[in-house]
Amino acid sequence: MLVRVTAFLYGVFSYVAFLASFLYAVGFLGNFGVPKSIDSGPQMPLGYALAINLALLGLFAVQHSVMARPWFKSVWECVVPPVVERSTYVLFSSLALLLLFWKWEPMGGVVWSVDKLYGRGVITALYAMGWLVVLIATFQINHFDLFGLR
Repeated sequence: MLVRVTAFLYGVFSYVAFLASFLYAVGFLGNFGVPKSIDSGPQMPLGYALAINLALLGLFAVQHSVMARPWFKSVWECVVPPVVERSTYVLFSSLALLLLFWKWEPMGGVVWSVDKLYGRGVITALYAMGWLVVLIATFQINHFDLFGLR
């Protein structure tokens, strides 16, 4: 019984880490409501910022992809009990994202800009709908199983 309760609490902790990274991602990419966003902070030389950001994205991509592979899971389950394998994956993915947000270097420049107020409103609504679709999709494939809480 203690093992089940501990695994559940670990799953809840991992879920909270996911929720924090998910909510921070909304503000980080949208440039609002968070201490550091994709464009905030002092600008470094482009080459430096690009190298740091590519390393951060690479770290997340490798962690996210490798830990999802069956060969990794079979080895990993010798270290981590199968009951918390999914929660551990979610925790590590969330921590990799939070590291990316923390260490991200702004690269400067304007990719696109909308000056009209109604245009900004439409883009903001589309942005919010996109994040809502991502959240709803997690419930379509069993939200709690996805995060190791079932």
